[in-house]
Amino acid sequence: MSSETKEFSVGTALIPVIFLIIALSTTIVLFDQPPHIPLIAAAAVAAIVAFIHKHPWKRIQEGMVHGITLAMGAILILMVVGTMIGTWIQGGVVPSMIYYGLKVLSPSIFLLATVVISSIVSLGTGSSWSTAGTVGVALIGVGKGLGVPVAMVAGAIISGAYFGDKMSPLSDTTNLAPAVAGTDLFSHIRHMVYTTGPGYILSILLYTLIGLRFSGGSVEAENINLILSTIKSNFYIHPILLLPPCLVIVMVVKKVPPLPALFGGTIMGGIFAMLTQGGTLAGVIGAAHSGYVSQSGVAMVDDLLSRGGLMSMMETVALIICALSFGGIMERTGMLKVLAGALLKRVRRTGSLVATTIFSCIGMNAIASDQYISVVIPGRMYKNAFDAHNLHPKNLSRCLEDSGTLSSPLIPWNSCGAFMHATLGVNPLLYLPYAFLNLTTPVVSLFYGYTGITMEKLDKGKGKG
Repeated sequence: MSSETKEFSVGTALIPVIFLIIALSTTIVLFDQPPHIPLIAAAAVAAIVAFIHKHPWKRIQEGMVHGITLAMGAILILMVVGTMIGTWIQGGVVPSMIYYGLKVLSPSIFLLATVVISSIVSLGTGSSWSTAGTVGVALIGVGKGLGVPVAMVAGAIISGAYFGDKMSPLSDTTNLAPAVAGTDLFSHIRHMVYTTGPGYILSILLYTLIGLRFSGGSVEAENINLILSTIKSNFYIHPILLLPPCLVIVMVVKKVPPLPALFGGTIMGGIFAMLTQGGTLAGVIGAAHSGYVSQSGVAMVDDLLSRGGLMSMMETVALIICALSFGGIMERTGMLKVLAGALLKRVRRTGSLVATTIFSCIGMNAIASDQYISVVIPGRMYKNAFDAHNLHPKNLSRCLEDSGTLSSPLIPWNSCGAFMHATLGVNPLLYLPYAFLNLTTPVVSLFYGYTGITMEKLDKGKGKG
């Protein structure tokens, strides 16, 4: 910042945040409209506040551009996932996954199976996005076919996907958090077991108990049979069609970057569409661009399979750009730093430090709309505070992931929440109550903070706590 720049007070830095909260709640709750315009308006308010405090327009615009740049990789992945879903449906890949899923899984164990399957895939790939874009899409379809509420299914997918996103050494956030906090990767992962383990076990129990609700034959067998017969009559179904998702998962596990791996999945879907479903090149291009439109005549099946395509992701891309424009201004002009610094003034003991870190990460996910910012900024801000409390850096890195990583898919305008909404077709506010891992793990982390359990010190001295 130049010497001419005026310092922000906490009250001034809060103006864009308060405006954002009011604008979003009014637009979404009262008017039932999407959050794009409130986010643009909040970015304008943030720019005006910054301009009044002598920040030049060039710096404000650089903040917007930088914020958007952070998400360009995610936006490209989102676009490719849209094309992949379109060609996978036309190529019979998704229909085959749904068909065999309905054959194998029963309603009573479906939610449990969903979280376990998603956990295994995300652990292997280190990517919640790849998990949702591959097995997640199929599990949503299977859940609909079995009569399990789609919000519950999405919640189970999110819990499993973010278990791996948080615990896999292949995950970008799992590597980012210890780097910011000042510890090593495997010390960080081992320390997260104390919070993620209880959260995961509790989630498994809850999904098992909820699944019992669907064990009494509430789903009519004829509906499932109708879906199976309709899919069978409209698509060539064969185990070979499960090859594309398997290959995509293997490529990601083998550290092929997600973008080329997912684009490879799009190409494989198009090839299978022409080889096994009688599709044409023009049809494949159409499905990749505009999505697949099912015309089976059976409403349940048409609802399951009419989706995907590049254009289906454009509203989400616009949402991410709007949200990160606001977050970029807030970060570049220093307003986020002022707000985080104000929170530290109230910290006296270990419990309040952990609570401040966790709620700061959640707040960053809502304000800055980006998972990485929610890890990096609180990590930088609170590192010295953890040192002052004689706490090992792995306590900080664990808090960053317990809150920053896990809360990101629960906020509709966050890049992660927007991606999950576009990919799974379920609003984050609907699946939020059922994303048990994401809800319980931060609570476990808070409990440890206030009790001192597992809060390892830098040395054998007692320190503060």
